[in-house]
Amino acid sequence: MDNKIAILAIVVHYKTEDNIDQINGLLHDYQSIIVGRMGIPYREKGLSLISVIVDGREDEVNSLSGKLGMVPNVTVKTSYANTKNEKTSDKDC
Repeated sequence: MDNKIAILAIVVHYKTEDNIDQINGLLHDYQSIIVGRMGIPYREKGLSLISVIVDGREDEVNSLSGKLGMVPNVTVKTSYANTKNEKTSDKDC
């Protein structure tokens, strides 16, 4: 099975030591597929926003996304990138 490139958008609605530890633990567990991550606190709204770029099998990406989504006060959306291997034109990239 080919690897997929995806971006996980993680919104932490209410930070606690427990949910931050769970998020960091999951990201550590899946570090082999993580290309990079960026976290930004949005203090005015009381949110933390994290973007994680991954390159892995679809089942690995879905597993990480699903586990993150089960953490209390966390919302996750996953967006898969089209790659040239998927017969896209150069205009799509």
